[in-house]
Amino acid sequence: MSEKIYIKNMVCPRCISAVESILKQLHVNYKKIRLGEVDLDAKLNLSQLNKLSEKLKNQGFQLIQDHKTSLVERIKALVIDRIHYSSKLEDSSWATYLNKHLHLDYKYLSSLFSSQENMTLEHYIISQKTERVKELLVYDELSLKEIADQLDYSSSAYLSSQFKQQTGQSPTAYKQSQNKDRKSLDEI
Repeated sequence: MSEKIYIKNMVCPRCISAVESILKQLHVNYKKIRLGEVDLDAKLNLSQLNKLSEKLKNQGFQLIQDHKTSLVERIKALVIDRIHYSSKLEDSSWATYLNKHLHLDYKYLSSLFSSQENMTLEHYIISQKTERVKELLVYDELSLKEIADQLDYSSSAYLSSQFKQQTGQSPTAYKQSQNKDRKSLDEI
């Protein structure tokens, strides 16, 4: 019987590679690895789970066994994937996007997220978008309008306003500053 496991702090393609390496070291067969989750070929016994949990912990990950916590981690993985690893955000709203992937009502997901993370889901999404804007500003390959389009802002003025509200400085000032304080995706 196959099993799905959820892993906290899997936030990038390198994380997927690290988890894949751990699974191979432990001779755990899997079907698919995505941000925050792994589809295993078979259910793990307690000894295997403990070994996996320890190896993951040594690499900065955490095996999640609580349903609500795993759901919140899946929400985070979907938000991160959509903002940081998609070339253009889908035209659908966040409510539609999360419902499509998780098959649960957005109000429930938002309420659960807030209760588990001590921040609203909307604030988490804005924080992730802000970090992505910082990254794109540092690369200096896209104009502010192109960044706004890519991240589905209604205008570059709205992006600038939200960025300044989040960071205390305009995108231009951030780009020109020497201190480009960026957070890792799992710190948000």
